[in-house]
Amino acid sequence: MRTFFARYKLFGIVLLCLSIVIIYLFYNALQPVKLLPVYSPAMVNAELVAEEIQHVRKYHTIADFSLTNQNGETITQDNYKDKIYVADFFFTTCPTICPIMTKNMVDLQKALGEHNDVMLLSHSVTPEIDSVAQLKKYALEKGVNDSNWNLVTGDKKQIYELARKSYLAVKTDGDGGPFDMIHTENFILVDKDKRIRGFYDGTKKEDVDKILADIEILKNSYDETND
Repeated sequence: MRTFFARYKLFGIVLLCLSIVIIYLFYNALQPVKLLPVYSPAMVNAELVAEEIQHVRKYHTIADFSLTNQNGETITQDNYKDKIYVADFFFTTCPTICPIMTKNMVDLQKALGEHNDVMLLSHSVTPEIDSVAQLKKYALEKGVNDSNWNLVTGDKKQIYELARKSYLAVKTDGDGGPFDMIHTENFILVDKDKRIRGFYDGTKKEDVDKILADIEILKNSYDETND
């Protein structure tokens, strides 16, 4: 009997290892694929959605835009074509939440590294103050890498309409006029099809970690589609 076990000991070990691998593969195959929701206006707090689009339940996408970045370049939706990106709204003279948000966005950029398919987009909500020169100064001070992060200024009404009707990031009161002011801590995750896939508190480090995890889920969903 001892001779029998000695003879088949190696075979038994190999068989055991193979069984473990097969069980592990089956377990992974049976796990549901993680997917992120696709947000529509009807899924978001009505206070954040313009009345005329509150009924929209699907096919909501970010509207086309044309703004100017910290290098004086025109930035449009084409610069973000086939890109995953994170958007926010800030102003360079903000003394409260914006410095925290910018620091967290810098940390996000560092964590993403040289991912060519993930970009960042920060809109100034005081474009009359945040000129190209002011944005460039701010970008240099904060460590913005302009290869994949645009700080943009431009027409105030266009920026405010994007915030309210595209990104669903702020309350709907206001018309983008001279006395209109928006202030939001939201980071918004947008997919390659210009759809909103997540909202996060840009002042919280744990939400930055959540964005990174969700970006990986989103990237994997595109990889599986292409396989």
